[in-house]
Amino acid sequence: MDRLKASQRRNRRVGFVCASIFVSMVGASYAAVPLYNMFCRVTGFGGTTQVATQEADHVIDRKIIVRFDGNVNHTLSWKFAPEHRQMEMKMGETRQMSYVATNTGSRRTVGTSVFNVTPLEAGAYFNKLECFCFTEQALEAGETVEMPVVFFVDPDMNNDPDLKHVREITLSYTFFPVEEPEQPVAARGDEPAAQSNL
Repeated sequence: MDRLKASQRRNRRVGFVCASIFVSMVGASYAAVPLYNMFCRVTGFGGTTQVATQEADHVIDRKIIVRFDGNVNHTLSWKFAPEHRQMEMKMGETRQMSYVATNTGSRRTVGTSVFNVTPLEAGAYFNKLECFCFTEQALEAGETVEMPVVFFVDPDMNNDPDLKHVREITLSYTFFPVEEPEQPVAARGDEPAAQSNL
């Protein structure tokens, strides 16, 4: 009888330890994505751009061509593209580019975008002052909106020996459908789709 009770206690302890490990692993998996995103934003790893609160403090003569790319996941009935495919600018100069999105579907839908910069190493120097990234955008059927991006290329890029050869940077966005909006679609009312900051 004592042997049976001791065995049951051991089994309960093992079960508790296994359950604790499982809960810890689930928690870690949920934390991994935001932690990775935070790491990418701080370091520019993987082509993630930087968030700036003010313009560059100086402009240099070195010019860079910025190309713009827009894509839509096939499950979202939108057309999405930049107004212009490229622009030439000086490093440190603040510029704006607008992307245009049109809901080609028959109902109101919500999308959100992810982005990256290539070459990936340039992400640490590509700073956005205003953007529609990671913000839910609701469009009525047939509605078209402009989505501005205000940005600059940090002149410190000129001092990076690994990027001395770079003459072009590509900023690419891809829109995906939001199956469960943070706010009910009907409640978003007249909220402007393109006026969200980073």
